[in-house]
Amino acid sequence: MPAFAMDFHVITLFPQMFDSVLGCALLRRAISAGLVSITFHPLRDHGLGRYRQVDDTPYGGGSGMVMRPEPLVNAIEAVTAKHPGLWRVLLTPQGDRLEQPLVNRLAQRRTGLLLVAGRYEGVDERVRSWVDQEISIGDYVLSGGELAAMVVIEAVARLVPGALGNSESLAEESFSTGLLEGPQYTRPREFRGVRVPEVLLSGDHARIRAWRESAALKRTAERRRDLLERRDHTPRG
Repeated sequence: MPAFAMDFHVITLFPQMFDSVLGCALLRRAISAGLVSITFHPLRDHGLGRYRQVDDTPYGGGSGMVMRPEPLVNAIEAVTAKHPGLWRVLLTPQGDRLEQPLVNRLAQRRTGLLLVAGRYEGVDERVRSWVDQEISIGDYVLSGGELAAMVVIEAVARLVPGALGNSESLAEESFSTGLLEGPQYTRPREFRGVRVPEVLLSGDHARIRAWRESAALKRTAERRRDLLERRDHTPRG
């Protein structure tokens, strides 16, 4: 049995939206190996009345519908009663921005994650009292939290030991060191007049490492200077 597994639980109106993600190579392998488990909890099961209602018109007027607190809270309580210790996350544009340091912290939640995917114009404010954290994947609007939940699952699952074929690649990826990843090359050595930098063909690992570090710094300065500024202000030691 693997030494570590990450359990994801998702409360959603549309569990079928996740089919394509579960079929991707990384998650499929991780699930088959027992490194990751993903369980879906249909919110409609906790809907109200004959038609399993989960939303209603907003108090004070306004367009759209708001998700009622009863189905969401009942679903959260039902899941956590069976799986105590889950870190409860509401996917919302108002939450903490999902960046690599946050992904790293989520991956350390050994008791697992419960992801709550809202819909419509949002959730009743009182639902926020039943979650531990709110997370946003960016400053834009989606129709629901399902796509955001997929992003969280993919980002966190990659950090589960054994999920990636080559764990060393984690240390070289963009944001893992606070920088963008530098240029990458593969065969052929020359393509339409553009050659692979000679240093990468030298076999000199120290030179290659230095070149990659320099290239990463240059690319970050050109495209995401904010990352360099943030890195400069990060306490050392």
